[in-house]
Amino acid sequence: MKFLHTSDWHLGRSFHRVSMLGAQAAFVDHLVETVREHEVDAVLVAGDVYDRAVPPLPAVELYDRALHRLADLGVPTVMISGNHDSARRLGVGAGLIGRAGIHLRTDPAGCADPVVLADVHGDVALYGLPYLEPALVKDTFAAAKVSHEAVLGAAMDRIRADLAGRAPGTRSVVLAHAFVTGGQASDSERDIAVGGVEAVPASVFDGVDYAALGHLHGCQTINERVRYSGSPLAYSFSEAAHRKTMWLVDLGPDGEITAERIDCPVPRPLARLRGRLDDLLEDPAHTAYEASWIEATLTDPVRPDEPMARLAARFPHTLSLAFDPEGREEDGTASYAQRLKGRSDQEIAEDFVAHVRGGGSADEAERAVLRGAFEDVRAEDGRLEAGR
Repeated sequence: MKFLHTSDWHLGRSFHRVSMLGAQAAFVDHLVETVREHEVDAVLVAGDVYDRAVPPLPAVELYDRALHRLADLGVPTVMISGNHDSARRLGVGAGLIGRAGIHLRTDPAGCADPVVLADVHGDVALYGLPYLEPALVKDTFAAAKVSHEAVLGAAMDRIRADLAGRAPGTRSVVLAHAFVTGGQASDSERDIAVGGVEAVPASVFDGVDYAALGHLHGCQTINERVRYSGSPLAYSFSEAAHRKTMWLVDLGPDGEITAERIDCPVPRPLARLRGRLDDLLEDPAHTAYEASWIEATLTDPVRPDEPMARLAARFPHTLSLAFDPEGREEDGTASYAQRLKGRSDQEIAEDFVAHVRGGGSADEAERAVLRGAFEDVRAEDGRLEAGR
C-alpha cells in the first residue's frame, strides 16, 4: 500500500510579511498531481494544517479546495490537528467529511479508532493521533504525569491494544504531531515544551509499522519506521538549506518500508549572506542569489548609510537585515532579540530572577515555581481555545 506523507502546511502563514498563499496553492496543485501520478492509496497529513487557530478566510478557502480535489480523486486522506491548529475548528463536520473519504482526527479520545484500508495482503489500520497538550489530556489517558512522553505513551498503549485485537497480520500506521528525540528543529516551529521537556523517544512508537510525524519543518528520518515529512515550504531563513519534500512510502505485505522523497515546488530560493556591505554588493560570487529571498547580516565596523536600499539595488528580494560588527567585543549592547534568540521562556525567566537579585541563578525551588507557572498558563490557553 502506497502513502503520501506530508505535514505542516501552515496555510495562511506569511514569510517576513510576504504572502505565501500563492505558493501554498501551488503546493496543493503539486500534491494532487503527485497523488495521481504515483497512484497513491492514501494521503497522510500529520498536523499544522493551518498556521493559527483562527485562520484567514483565503487560507480556509484553499483548505476547502484541497479537500474537494482529494475527495474527487477517490483517494482516502487522514488528517490530524497540530499544535497550531484549533482541533475543534478543524474537526467541525468530521463525520460528514469522512463520508467523502477525508478522515479528520482531532479528538484525542478517538485515537484508537482507526481508518481501516485493505489491499490484496490484508488490512492496514491508520491511527490519527492529534497533538496532545499534556495538561489537557492527562486525565483522558490516565497518564502518570503531565509530560509529552507520558500522554503520548498512554495514547500509544491504547493504539497497540486496539491493534492486538485485530486480525493477525494487520499492518499499522500512526500519524502524530510531536517532537521526537533526535529530530532537528528550526526557528519557525512553535515551542511545545512542558516543564522544559518536550522531546519524546522514538521507542514510544514501537509496535507499529510506520509513524508519520509532523511538527518539525525539516524532512528527516529518525529511524526506518519513524519519519518527519517536514513543511512543504520554508517558513524561516533557518530552513535555507532544507530540501522541501514529501515522503512516498510503500508499506509491504509483511510491514516492510521503502520510502522516497518527492520534491515540492520552491517559490523562491533562500540565501543567508554575511559580510561588509560593499563586499556583498560587489562580490561576483553572490550573483546566483540576486533572485533569492535574502537574509543579510552586515559586519561593517560602522553601520553604513541606507543599507537596505543599497542591498535592494542588487538583491531586490532582501527581507531581513541584521548587524553584527566585526571585532566588536561583548559589551552588553546586543539587541534584545539577539540576547533572547534560541532561549526558552523558562531560561529567560530564570535570567530575570538572577538579574533582579543582582547575581546568583534561580535555585531548584524557584525553577519549579517557574515551570509550574508556564504549565498553568499553557493549560489555561488551551482550555480557553477549546471553549471558543
